[in-house]
Amino acid sequence: MKKMLCVAGLLLSQLAFAEVAVIVHPSNNNALDEATVSKIFLGREKSFADGKSVVPLSLNEGASASTAFNDAVLKKSSSQLKAYWSKLVFTGKGTPPKEIASDEEMIKLVATNPSVIGYVDASKVDASVKVALKF
Repeated sequence: MKKMLCVAGLLLSQLAFAEVAVIVHPSNNNALDEATVSKIFLGREKSFADGKSVVPLSLNEGASASTAFNDAVLKKSSSQLKAYWSKLVFTGKGTPPKEIASDEEMIKLVATNPSVIGYVDASKVDASVKVALKF
């Protein structure tokens, strides 16, 4: 039993430290930093630096990459993020990013639309998208 708990603990710690990649379309040459990405995903920035519109997509709340992204980049817990968006939606000042069910679906959407920005577990990234930022 003790051995199983140690193995479970190791697996959970590996999940907690999974690297997250912010991804964009391969044609996107905009330089992105953590502050800009945060503004995009919090609805405070509506376009990339080159003036082209940006459409942020988030992974479903239960995804480990989503939790890591919210903590590291947005500096908000899931409940804080819900409260933040509830207030903006109620006042008509914003709409939260559409939620995507899986890393694979996120990659497919980003690869086919130059306006989209998203994030996935870094180990899932393939050549169809460009990594703008890792953390």
